[in-house]
Amino acid sequence: MELRSVVKKLASETAIYGLSTILARFINFLFLPLYTYHLTTADYGVLTEFMAYIAVFQVMLTMGLETGCFRYANKDGYNPSKVFSGAISMVGGVGLLFMVLLSAFSGPLAKGMGYEGFENCYYYIGAILLSDSLTAILFARLRYQYKAWKFAIFKTIKIFTETGCNVLLFLFFPKYAEAHPDTFLLDLVSATPDFTYPVFSILVSAVVALLLFIPDIIKTGFSFETKTIKSLLKYSLPLMIAGLPGVMNDFLDRLLFRYLNVDDTLWRSDLGIYQAAVKVAVIMSLFVQMFRFASEPFFFARAADKDMKRIYSKVMEYFVMFCMLVFLGIVFYIDIIQLIVGRDFRAGMEIVPIMLLSYMMLGMLFNVSMWYKLSDKSGYAIVITSVGLVITAVVNILFLPKYSYHAAAWGHFLSYFTMLVISALLGNKYYPIPYSWGKITAIILFGLAILGVAMLIPSTLPTWLVFVIKSLLILIYVAVLAFTEYYKRKKVRV
Repeated sequence: MELRSVVKKLASETAIYGLSTILARFINFLFLPLYTYHLTTADYGVLTEFMAYIAVFQVMLTMGLETGCFRYANKDGYNPSKVFSGAISMVGGVGLLFMVLLSAFSGPLAKGMGYEGFENCYYYIGAILLSDSLTAILFARLRYQYKAWKFAIFKTIKIFTETGCNVLLFLFFPKYAEAHPDTFLLDLVSATPDFTYPVFSILVSAVVALLLFIPDIIKTGFSFETKTIKSLLKYSLPLMIAGLPGVMNDFLDRLLFRYLNVDDTLWRSDLGIYQAAVKVAVIMSLFVQMFRFASEPFFFARAADKDMKRIYSKVMEYFVMFCMLVFLGIVFYIDIIQLIVGRDFRAGMEIVPIMLLSYMMLGMLFNVSMWYKLSDKSGYAIVITSVGLVITAVVNILFLPKYSYHAAAWGHFLSYFTMLVISALLGNKYYPIPYSWGKITAIILFGLAILGVAMLIPSTLPTWLVFVIKSLLILIYVAVLAFTEYYKRKKVRV
Protein backbone atom coordinates (compact mmCIF):
# COMPACT_ATOMS: atom_id res chain seq x y z
CA MET A 1 0.00 0.00 0.00
CA GLU A 2 2.89 2.31 0.82
CA LEU A 3 4.46 1.70 -2.59
CA ARG A 4 1.16 2.44 -4.31
CA SER A 5 0.81 5.72 -2.43
CA VAL A 6 4.36 6.72 -3.40
CA VAL A 7 3.71 5.93 -7.06
CA LYS A 8 0.39 7.79 -6.90
CA LYS A 9 2.12 10.85 -5.40
CA LEU A 10 4.81 10.71 -8.08
CA ALA A 11 2.21 10.47 -10.83
CA SER A 12 0.18 13.40 -9.48
CA GLU A 13 3.28 15.61 -9.18
CA THR A 14 4.39 14.59 -12.67
CA ALA A 15 0.99 15.68 -13.96
CA ILE A 16 1.35 19.07 -12.26
CA TYR A 17 4.88 19.64 -13.57
CA GLY A 18 3.87 18.35 -16.98
CA LEU A 19 0.80 20.56 -17.19
CA SER A 20 2.81 23.76 -16.78
CA THR A 21 5.40 22.58 -19.32
CA ILE A 22 2.79 21.55 -21.87
CA LEU A 23 0.95 24.84 -21.30
CA ALA A 24 4.17 26.73 -22.04
CA ARG A 25 4.69 24.85 -25.29
CA PHE A 26 1.05 25.23 -26.29
CA ILE A 27 1.08 29.00 -25.65
CA ASN A 28 4.34 29.21 -27.58
CA PHE A 29 2.55 27.46 -30.46
CA LEU A 30 -0.25 30.04 -30.26
CA PHE A 31 2.33 32.79 -30.78
CA LEU A 32 2.77 31.47 -34.33
CA PRO A 33 -0.15 33.38 -35.94
CA LEU A 34 0.70 36.50 -33.91
CA TYR A 35 4.29 36.46 -35.15
CA THR A 36 3.77 35.32 -38.74
CA TYR A 37 0.92 37.74 -39.45
CA HIS A 38 2.82 40.73 -38.05
CA LEU A 39 6.48 39.96 -38.76
CA THR A 40 8.26 39.60 -42.08
CA THR A 41 9.85 36.24 -42.85
CA ALA A 42 13.27 37.87 -42.32
CA ASP A 43 12.33 39.24 -38.87
CA TYR A 44 11.02 35.84 -37.83
CA GLY A 45 14.31 34.36 -39.05
CA VAL A 46 16.26 36.78 -36.85
CA LEU A 47 14.10 35.83 -33.86
CA THR A 48 14.72 32.15 -34.63
CA GLU A 49 18.49 32.69 -34.69
CA PHE A 50 18.44 34.56 -31.38
CA MET A 51 16.30 31.85 -29.75
CA ALA A 52 18.71 29.15 -30.93
CA TYR A 53 21.62 30.94 -29.28
CA ILE A 54 19.60 31.42 -26.10
CA ALA A 55 18.81 27.68 -25.96
CA VAL A 56 22.46 26.67 -26.40
CA PHE A 57 23.89 29.21 -23.95
CA GLN A 58 21.27 28.40 -21.32
CA VAL A 59 22.51 24.80 -21.17
CA MET A 60 26.06 26.10 -20.77
CA LEU A 61 25.29 28.73 -18.13
CA THR A 62 23.26 26.42 -15.87
CA MET A 63 26.29 24.07 -15.99
CA GLY A 64 24.19 20.99 -15.22
CA LEU A 65 23.76 22.25 -11.64
CA GLU A 66 20.03 21.48 -11.54
CA THR A 67 20.79 17.76 -11.47
CA GLY A 68 23.88 18.32 -9.33
CA CYS A 69 21.74 19.98 -6.68
CA PHE A 70 19.43 16.95 -6.52
CA ARG A 71 22.46 14.67 -6.14
CA TYR A 72 24.17 16.52 -3.28
CA ALA A 73 21.12 17.89 -1.48
CA ASN A 74 20.26 14.23 -0.76
CA LYS A 75 23.81 13.13 0.06
CA ASP A 76 25.19 12.65 3.58
CA GLY A 77 27.67 15.30 4.64
CA TYR A 78 26.12 18.06 2.57
CA ASN A 79 23.73 20.75 3.75
CA PRO A 80 20.84 21.07 1.25
CA SER A 81 20.57 24.80 1.91
CA LYS A 82 24.25 25.35 1.17
CA VAL A 83 24.06 23.14 -1.92
CA PHE A 84 21.33 25.28 -3.51
CA SER A 85 22.87 28.48 -2.21
CA GLY A 86 26.23 27.54 -3.74
CA ALA A 87 24.60 26.66 -7.06
CA ILE A 88 22.74 29.98 -7.12
CA SER A 89 26.00 31.82 -6.39
CA MET A 90 27.85 29.99 -9.18
CA VAL A 91 25.11 30.37 -11.78
CA GLY A 92 24.47 33.98 -10.78
CA GLY A 93 28.16 34.88 -10.95
CA VAL A 94 28.77 33.23 -14.33
CA GLY A 95 25.49 34.57 -15.72
CA LEU A 96 26.26 38.11 -14.56
CA LEU A 97 29.74 37.96 -16.11
CA PHE A 98 28.26 36.70 -19.39
CA MET A 99 25.65 39.50 -19.38
CA VAL A 100 28.32 42.14 -18.77
CA LEU A 101 30.51 40.79 -21.57
CA LEU A 102 27.58 40.54 -23.97
CA SER A 103 26.59 44.13 -23.18
CA ALA A 104 30.17 45.41 -23.46
CA PHE A 105 30.62 43.83 -26.89
CA SER A 106 27.08 44.46 -28.13
CA GLY A 107 28.31 47.00 -30.69
CA PRO A 108 30.87 44.74 -32.43
CA LEU A 109 28.49 41.77 -32.19
CA ALA A 110 25.61 43.70 -33.74
CA LYS A 111 27.87 44.97 -36.52
CA GLY A 112 29.39 41.54 -37.19
CA MET A 113 26.00 39.81 -37.30
CA GLY A 114 24.35 42.53 -39.39
CA TYR A 115 22.08 43.86 -36.62
CA GLU A 116 23.40 47.40 -36.26
CA GLY A 117 20.87 49.58 -34.49
CA PHE A 118 19.60 46.64 -32.44
CA GLU A 119 22.33 46.52 -29.81
CA ASN A 120 19.64 46.53 -27.12
CA CYS A 121 18.73 42.96 -28.08
CA TYR A 122 22.13 41.80 -26.80
CA TYR A 123 21.42 43.46 -23.43
CA TYR A 124 18.07 41.68 -23.37
CA ILE A 125 19.58 38.29 -24.22
CA GLY A 126 22.20 38.68 -21.50
CA ALA A 127 19.51 39.54 -18.94
CA ILE A 128 17.28 36.70 -20.14
CA LEU A 129 20.08 34.16 -19.76
CA LEU A 130 21.01 35.46 -16.29
CA SER A 131 17.39 35.40 -15.09
CA ASP A 132 16.55 32.02 -16.62
CA SER A 133 19.73 30.40 -15.31
CA LEU A 134 18.99 31.57 -11.77
CA THR A 135 15.34 30.56 -11.90
CA ALA A 136 16.34 27.14 -13.29
CA ILE A 137 18.10 26.44 -9.96
CA LEU A 138 15.24 27.96 -8.00
CA PHE A 139 12.66 25.87 -9.83
CA ALA A 140 14.83 22.82 -9.13
CA ARG A 141 14.74 23.75 -5.44
CA LEU A 142 10.94 23.76 -5.53
CA ARG A 143 11.01 20.27 -7.02
CA TYR A 144 13.41 19.14 -4.29
CA GLN A 145 11.00 20.54 -1.69
CA TYR A 146 8.03 18.80 -3.41
CA LYS A 147 6.32 22.15 -3.97
CA ALA A 148 4.72 21.11 -7.23
CA TRP A 149 1.87 23.61 -7.11
CA LYS A 150 4.15 26.56 -6.40
CA PHE A 151 6.33 25.38 -9.29
CA ALA A 152 3.31 25.23 -11.63
CA ILE A 153 1.90 28.60 -10.48
CA PHE A 154 5.22 30.42 -10.99
CA LYS A 155 5.68 28.79 -14.40
CA THR A 156 2.14 29.77 -15.39
CA ILE A 157 2.65 33.39 -14.29
CA LYS A 158 5.82 33.48 -16.40
CA ILE A 159 3.98 32.07 -19.43
CA PHE A 160 1.08 34.52 -19.21
CA THR A 161 3.41 37.46 -18.61
CA GLU A 162 5.16 36.72 -21.89
CA THR A 163 1.80 36.23 -23.60
CA GLY A 164 0.36 39.49 -22.27
CA CYS A 165 3.47 41.45 -23.21
CA ASN A 166 3.40 40.06 -26.75
CA VAL A 167 -0.26 40.92 -27.17
CA LEU A 168 0.22 44.47 -25.89
CA LEU A 169 3.23 45.09 -28.13
CA PHE A 170 1.91 43.59 -31.34
CA LEU A 171 -1.70 44.72 -31.14
CA PHE A 172 -1.59 48.01 -29.24
CA PHE A 173 1.89 49.49 -29.01
CA PRO A 174 2.32 50.63 -32.67
CA LYS A 175 -0.72 52.94 -32.35
CA TYR A 176 0.44 54.12 -28.94
CA ALA A 177 3.93 54.86 -30.28
CA GLU A 178 2.44 56.81 -33.17
CA ALA A 179 0.40 58.93 -30.76
CA HIS A 180 3.29 59.32 -28.27
CA PRO A 181 6.50 59.67 -30.31
CA ASP A 182 8.44 60.84 -27.24
CA THR A 183 7.68 57.80 -25.07
CA PHE A 184 10.71 56.19 -23.40
CA LEU A 185 9.43 52.79 -24.56
CA LEU A 186 10.79 53.56 -28.03
CA ASP A 187 14.26 53.28 -26.50
CA LEU A 188 13.39 49.68 -25.63
CA VAL A 189 11.50 48.40 -28.68
CA SER A 190 10.73 49.54 -32.23
CA ALA A 191 7.75 51.66 -33.18
CA THR A 192 6.49 48.96 -35.55
CA PRO A 193 6.45 45.19 -35.08
CA ASP A 194 9.80 43.45 -35.51
CA PHE A 195 11.89 40.81 -33.74
CA THR A 196 12.51 43.11 -30.75
CA TYR A 197 8.91 42.58 -29.60
CA PRO A 198 9.19 38.84 -28.82
CA VAL A 199 12.69 39.21 -27.35
CA PHE A 200 11.54 42.02 -25.05
CA SER A 201 8.48 39.97 -24.03
CA ILE A 202 10.72 37.06 -23.06
CA LEU A 203 12.89 39.46 -21.06
CA VAL A 204 9.90 40.82 -19.13
CA SER A 205 8.63 37.31 -18.32
CA ALA A 206 12.10 36.16 -17.24
CA VAL A 207 12.52 39.14 -14.91
CA VAL A 208 9.00 38.69 -13.47
CA ALA A 209 9.80 35.03 -12.75
CA LEU A 210 13.00 36.06 -10.98
CA LEU A 211 11.14 38.66 -8.92
CA LEU A 212 8.69 35.98 -7.77
CA PHE A 213 11.65 34.15 -6.26
CA ILE A 214 13.06 37.13 -4.34
CA PRO A 215 11.78 35.80 -0.96
CA ASP A 216 13.32 32.39 -1.74
CA ILE A 217 16.63 33.98 -2.77
CA ILE A 218 16.74 36.02 0.45
CA LYS A 219 15.92 32.94 2.50
CA THR A 220 18.49 30.76 0.71
CA GLY A 221 21.17 33.42 0.55
CA PHE A 222 24.48 33.27 -1.27
CA SER A 223 27.23 31.02 0.00
CA PHE A 224 30.47 29.81 -1.49
CA GLU A 225 31.52 26.77 0.48
CA THR A 226 34.55 25.41 -1.37
CA LYS A 227 33.86 21.73 -0.68
CA THR A 228 30.26 21.98 -1.88
CA ILE A 229 31.11 24.02 -4.99
CA LYS A 230 33.90 21.65 -6.02
CA SER A 231 31.68 18.60 -5.59
CA LEU A 232 28.82 20.23 -7.52
CA LEU A 233 31.02 21.27 -10.43
CA LYS A 234 32.83 17.93 -10.59
CA TYR A 235 29.49 16.15 -10.87
CA SER A 236 27.54 18.69 -12.93
CA LEU A 237 29.95 19.91 -15.63
CA PRO A 238 30.14 16.48 -17.32
CA LEU A 239 26.33 16.46 -17.37
CA MET A 240 26.37 19.86 -19.06
CA ILE A 241 28.87 18.61 -21.64
CA ALA A 242 26.73 15.51 -22.17
CA GLY A 243 23.63 17.67 -22.66
CA LEU A 244 25.19 19.94 -25.26
CA PRO A 245 25.02 17.46 -28.18
CA GLY A 246 21.28 17.09 -27.58
CA VAL A 247 20.48 20.79 -27.65
CA MET A 248 22.94 21.38 -30.50
CA ASN A 249 21.23 18.62 -32.46
CA ASP A 250 17.93 20.48 -32.13
CA PHE A 251 19.26 23.94 -33.02
CA LEU A 252 22.39 23.49 -35.13
CA ASP A 253 20.50 23.87 -38.41
CA ARG A 254 19.17 27.28 -37.30
CA LEU A 255 22.72 28.46 -36.59
CA LEU A 256 24.04 27.20 -39.95
CA PHE A 257 21.51 29.07 -42.11
CA ARG A 258 23.59 32.25 -41.81
CA TYR A 259 26.62 30.56 -43.34
CA LEU A 260 25.32 27.84 -45.65
CA ASN A 261 21.91 28.79 -47.04
CA VAL A 262 21.41 28.43 -50.78
CA ASP A 263 21.01 32.22 -51.12
CA ASP A 264 23.07 34.14 -48.56
CA THR A 265 20.95 37.26 -49.12
CA LEU A 266 17.75 35.44 -48.17
CA TRP A 267 18.95 33.25 -45.31
CA ARG A 268 16.95 35.16 -42.66
CA SER A 269 13.78 34.86 -44.71
CA ASP A 270 14.32 31.16 -45.45
CA LEU A 271 15.05 30.54 -41.76
CA GLY A 272 11.80 32.28 -40.82
CA ILE A 273 9.82 30.17 -43.30
CA TYR A 274 11.51 27.02 -41.99
CA GLN A 275 10.76 27.88 -38.37
CA ALA A 276 7.08 28.50 -39.14
CA ALA A 277 6.82 25.04 -40.71
CA VAL A 278 8.59 23.50 -37.71
CA LYS A 279 6.11 25.22 -35.39
CA VAL A 280 3.16 23.76 -37.29
CA ALA A 281 4.71 20.30 -36.89
CA VAL A 282 5.11 20.97 -33.15
CA ILE A 283 1.55 19.63 -32.81
CA MET A 284 3.15 16.18 -33.04
CA SER A 285 5.90 17.22 -30.63
CA LEU A 286 3.29 18.31 -28.08
CA PHE A 287 1.75 14.85 -28.15
CA VAL A 288 5.19 13.26 -27.75
CA GLN A 289 5.90 15.52 -24.76
CA MET A 290 2.57 14.67 -23.11
CA PHE A 291 3.22 10.98 -23.71
CA ARG A 292 6.66 11.34 -22.14
CA PHE A 293 5.33 12.96 -18.97
CA ALA A 294 2.70 10.26 -18.63
CA SER A 295 4.83 7.24 -19.53
CA GLU A 296 8.19 7.86 -17.87
CA PRO A 297 7.02 7.51 -14.24
CA PHE A 298 4.85 4.57 -15.34
CA PHE A 299 7.81 2.79 -16.94
CA PHE A 300 10.08 3.31 -13.93
CA ALA A 301 7.43 2.40 -11.36
CA ARG A 302 6.66 -0.92 -13.05
CA ALA A 303 10.12 -1.84 -14.27
CA ALA A 304 10.22 -4.94 -12.07
CA ASP A 305 6.83 -6.29 -13.16
CA LYS A 306 6.88 -9.71 -14.79
CA ASP A 307 5.15 -8.69 -18.04
CA MET A 308 6.60 -5.18 -18.27
CA LYS A 309 8.74 -5.78 -21.36
CA ARG A 310 5.70 -7.03 -23.24
CA ILE A 311 3.81 -3.91 -22.12
CA TYR A 312 6.69 -1.69 -23.37
CA SER A 313 6.35 -3.35 -26.75
CA LYS A 314 2.58 -2.86 -26.89
CA VAL A 315 2.87 0.77 -25.79
CA MET A 316 5.23 1.39 -28.71
CA GLU A 317 2.68 -0.06 -31.16
CA TYR A 318 -0.14 2.13 -29.85
CA PHE A 319 2.16 5.15 -29.81
CA VAL A 320 3.03 4.68 -33.50
CA MET A 321 -0.63 4.09 -34.40
CA PHE A 322 -1.65 7.37 -32.81
CA CYS A 323 1.31 9.29 -34.23
CA MET A 324 0.40 8.19 -37.75
CA LEU A 325 -3.19 9.27 -37.10
CA VAL A 326 -1.91 12.72 -36.06
CA PHE A 327 0.34 12.73 -39.13
CA LEU A 328 -2.53 11.99 -41.51
CA GLY A 329 -4.82 14.48 -39.81
CA ILE A 330 -2.35 17.34 -40.15
CA VAL A 331 -1.17 16.50 -43.67
CA PHE A 332 -4.70 15.94 -45.03
CA TYR A 333 -5.97 19.24 -43.64
CA ILE A 334 -2.80 21.28 -44.13
CA ASP A 335 -4.68 23.64 -46.47
CA ILE A 336 -6.78 24.71 -43.47
CA ILE A 337 -4.07 24.44 -40.81
CA GLN A 338 -1.68 26.62 -42.81
CA LEU A 339 -4.05 29.56 -42.32
CA ILE A 340 -2.57 29.98 -38.82
CA VAL A 341 0.61 31.30 -40.45
CA GLY A 342 0.98 34.38 -42.59
CA ARG A 343 0.77 34.06 -46.36
CA ASP A 344 4.50 34.69 -46.88
CA PHE A 345 5.37 31.73 -44.65
CA ARG A 346 3.21 29.10 -46.36
CA ALA A 347 5.88 28.10 -48.88
CA GLY A 348 7.41 26.04 -46.09
CA MET A 349 4.32 23.91 -45.49
CA GLU A 350 5.67 21.27 -47.87
CA ILE A 351 8.27 20.22 -45.27
CA VAL A 352 5.66 19.79 -42.52
CA PRO A 353 5.19 16.04 -43.29
CA ILE A 354 8.95 15.49 -42.93
CA MET A 355 9.04 17.29 -39.59
CA LEU A 356 5.97 15.37 -38.37
CA LEU A 357 7.71 12.08 -39.12
CA SER A 358 10.88 13.44 -37.49
CA TYR A 359 9.03 14.16 -34.25
CA MET A 360 7.44 10.71 -34.41
CA MET A 361 10.93 9.19 -34.71
CA LEU A 362 11.97 11.27 -31.69
CA GLY A 363 9.04 9.88 -29.71
CA MET A 364 9.93 6.33 -30.74
CA LEU A 365 13.51 7.06 -29.70
CA PHE A 366 12.26 8.07 -26.25
CA ASN A 367 10.40 4.74 -25.98
CA VAL A 368 13.40 2.71 -27.07
CA SER A 369 15.83 4.69 -24.92
CA MET A 370 14.19 3.33 -21.76
CA TRP A 371 16.65 0.40 -22.01
CA TYR A 372 19.65 2.44 -20.89
CA LYS A 373 17.65 4.25 -18.22
CA LEU A 374 16.39 0.98 -16.76
CA SER A 375 19.73 -0.84 -17.05
CA ASP A 376 21.84 2.03 -15.62
CA LYS A 377 23.81 2.45 -18.85
CA SER A 378 22.95 6.10 -19.42
CA GLY A 379 26.49 6.78 -20.67
CA TYR A 380 25.34 5.42 -24.02
CA ALA A 381 23.01 8.43 -24.31
CA ILE A 382 26.04 10.65 -24.99
CA VAL A 383 27.26 8.33 -27.76
CA ILE A 384 23.83 8.06 -29.39
CA THR A 385 23.15 11.79 -29.24
CA SER A 386 26.63 12.63 -30.54
CA VAL A 387 26.08 10.39 -33.57
CA GLY A 388 22.79 12.18 -34.17
CA LEU A 389 24.56 15.54 -34.00
CA VAL A 390 27.13 14.39 -36.56
CA ILE A 391 24.34 13.29 -38.93
CA THR A 392 22.60 16.67 -38.52
CA ALA A 393 25.84 18.55 -39.17
CA VAL A 394 26.83 16.49 -42.23
CA VAL A 395 23.40 16.69 -43.89
CA ASN A 396 23.15 20.44 -43.36
CA ILE A 397 26.72 21.19 -44.41
CA LEU A 398 26.38 19.14 -47.59
CA PHE A 399 22.84 20.02 -48.65
CA LEU A 400 21.80 23.32 -47.02
CA PRO A 401 23.69 25.29 -49.71
CA LYS A 402 21.57 23.60 -52.39
CA TYR A 403 18.21 22.77 -50.80
CA SER A 404 17.86 25.31 -47.96
CA TYR A 405 15.21 24.42 -45.37
CA HIS A 406 14.36 21.16 -47.14
CA ALA A 407 17.85 19.93 -46.18
CA ALA A 408 17.32 21.11 -42.59
CA ALA A 409 14.08 19.12 -42.33
CA TRP A 410 15.63 15.94 -43.75
CA GLY A 411 18.61 16.46 -41.45
CA HIS A 412 16.30 16.16 -38.44
CA PHE A 413 14.58 13.08 -39.83
CA LEU A 414 17.81 11.23 -40.66
CA SER A 415 19.37 12.20 -37.32
CA TYR A 416 16.44 10.97 -35.22
CA PHE A 417 16.03 7.85 -37.36
CA THR A 418 19.73 6.98 -37.01
CA MET A 419 19.60 7.46 -33.24
CA LEU A 420 16.50 5.27 -33.09
CA VAL A 421 18.21 2.45 -35.00
CA ILE A 422 21.39 2.62 -32.90
CA SER A 423 19.45 2.75 -29.64
CA ALA A 424 17.28 -0.19 -30.71
CA LEU A 425 20.31 -2.30 -31.63
CA LEU A 426 22.13 -1.53 -28.38
CA GLY A 427 18.94 -2.08 -26.40
CA ASN A 428 18.51 -5.50 -27.97
CA LYS A 429 21.98 -6.37 -26.69
CA TYR A 430 21.85 -4.97 -23.15
CA TYR A 431 18.13 -4.91 -22.25
CA PRO A 432 16.12 -6.89 -24.82
CA ILE A 433 12.52 -5.78 -25.23
CA PRO A 434 10.40 -7.74 -27.74
CA TYR A 435 9.32 -4.83 -29.92
CA SER A 436 7.25 -5.97 -32.91
CA TRP A 437 9.32 -4.07 -35.47
CA GLY A 438 7.57 -5.82 -38.33
CA LYS A 439 4.16 -4.66 -37.14
CA ILE A 440 5.44 -1.17 -36.31
CA THR A 441 6.91 -0.85 -39.81
CA ALA A 442 3.63 -2.14 -41.29
CA ILE A 443 1.65 0.53 -39.38
CA ILE A 444 3.92 3.28 -40.71
CA LEU A 445 3.81 1.94 -44.27
CA PHE A 446 0.03 1.60 -44.06
CA GLY A 447 -0.27 5.22 -42.98
CA LEU A 448 2.03 6.31 -45.83
CA ALA A 449 -0.02 4.18 -48.25
CA ILE A 450 -3.16 6.02 -47.13
CA LEU A 451 -1.29 9.27 -47.83
CA GLY A 452 -0.33 7.95 -51.26
CA VAL A 453 -3.97 7.23 -52.09
CA ALA A 454 -4.91 10.76 -50.99
CA MET A 455 -2.29 12.19 -53.33
CA LEU A 456 -4.09 10.49 -56.24
CA ILE A 457 -7.29 12.46 -55.62
CA PRO A 458 -7.87 14.64 -58.72
CA SER A 459 -7.27 18.32 -58.04
CA THR A 460 -10.27 19.13 -60.23
CA LEU A 461 -12.72 17.86 -57.61
CA PRO A 462 -14.54 20.39 -55.41
CA THR A 463 -12.64 21.24 -52.23
CA TRP A 464 -15.42 19.97 -49.97
CA LEU A 465 -15.41 16.60 -51.74
CA VAL A 466 -11.63 16.30 -51.40
CA PHE A 467 -11.95 16.84 -47.63
CA VAL A 468 -14.75 14.25 -47.44
CA ILE A 469 -12.61 11.67 -49.25
CA LYS A 470 -9.62 12.42 -47.03
CA SER A 471 -11.81 12.08 -43.92
CA LEU A 472 -13.02 8.70 -45.18
CA LEU A 473 -9.41 7.62 -45.70
CA ILE A 474 -8.63 8.52 -42.09
CA LEU A 475 -11.63 6.49 -40.97
CA ILE A 476 -10.35 3.56 -43.05
CA TYR A 477 -6.95 3.85 -41.33
CA VAL A 478 -8.58 3.78 -37.87
CA ALA A 479 -11.02 0.99 -38.81
CA VAL A 480 -8.36 -1.30 -40.26
CA LEU A 481 -6.09 -0.93 -37.22
CA ALA A 482 -9.00 -1.34 -34.81
CA PHE A 483 -10.18 -4.47 -36.61
CA THR A 484 -6.64 -5.89 -36.66
CA GLU A 485 -6.28 -5.37 -32.91
CA TYR A 486 -9.73 -6.86 -32.24
CA TYR A 487 -9.03 -9.90 -34.41
CA LYS A 488 -5.66 -10.47 -32.74
CA ARG A 489 -7.16 -10.33 -29.24
CA LYS A 490 -9.98 -12.65 -30.25
CA LYS A 491 -7.49 -15.12 -31.70
CA VAL A 492 -5.44 -15.02 -28.46
CA ARG A 493 -8.57 -15.79 -26.38
CA VAL A 494 -9.40 -18.75 -28.58
